[in-house]
Amino acid sequence: MPGWNGWDLRRGLGPTASDDAARRDRRAFTAAALAAALALPQRAAALSEPTGRSDTPKKIAILLYPGMTALDVVGPQNMLAGLGPIALVAARTGPVMSDTGLSLVATHDFGSCARDLDILLVPGGDGTPAQMRDAATLAFLEDRAQRATWVTSVCTGSLILGAAGLLRGYRATSHWCVRDAVLPLLGAEPVAERVVFDRNRVTAAGVSAGLDFALALAARLRGDAYAKTAQLVAEYAPQPPFTAGTPASAGVETTRAAETILAELVAGARAAASGR
Repeated sequence: MPGWNGWDLRRGLGPTASDDAARRDRRAFTAAALAAALALPQRAAALSEPTGRSDTPKKIAILLYPGMTALDVVGPQNMLAGLGPIALVAARTGPVMSDTGLSLVATHDFGSCARDLDILLVPGGDGTPAQMRDAATLAFLEDRAQRATWVTSVCTGSLILGAAGLLRGYRATSHWCVRDAVLPLLGAEPVAERVVFDRNRVTAAGVSAGLDFALALAARLRGDAYAKTAQLVAEYAPQPPFTAGTPASAGVETTRAAETILAELVAGARAAASGR
């Protein structure tokens, strides 16, 4: 019966003393080489983004505030719910009205929210400029971001992160109407992509991009199979009736109409960023 390392354990035959010494040398060399090889990606990861997948439940907090966009919250919440408990956090517990009149209920206030989070998520919305100036909100984000594994946003939520000083020196995206105009005022490098990962910062473009963001983050935390299953359960297979999701595809007339609707938000965000 062949035994460990090819030796015949049944006959009791084993290596000689010189063989033992040679094997120890080889093991020592192999162990040292393996340790050096493993250290390289670990050092690189420390400079890039968190690594490692785990089934351990994640602690997730999503900020709520008056004038948020409900889909920025509900879309990611739906996709991330299987990762662990999600706290909806606001300055005060209770109903918080979105920018379209739909109220969501804050389960925690700033004080009762867990201090150590795996994911901190900030949505966007018409209320963004006010939050960019809100000292309590910015202090809460700055504090939790110091220990959060992932600091994230959807839509104009990246401007709130930026106002808290959390995107300075990071590549980031936002809603197209403010991405290039406002993010640079907050020290971020604007990127015209739907989801942007830069170290432990993850930012998503406007509203619907929150679904893509949540799936991409879930894949990093639990693997592609988990994220694909979540996508299928949600039957997320978008086939919009129009190709008008970006200014480039929407055309001049549609873009002008959208810019008119968004003008107040843009002006308010620019003023809030400039006045810091």
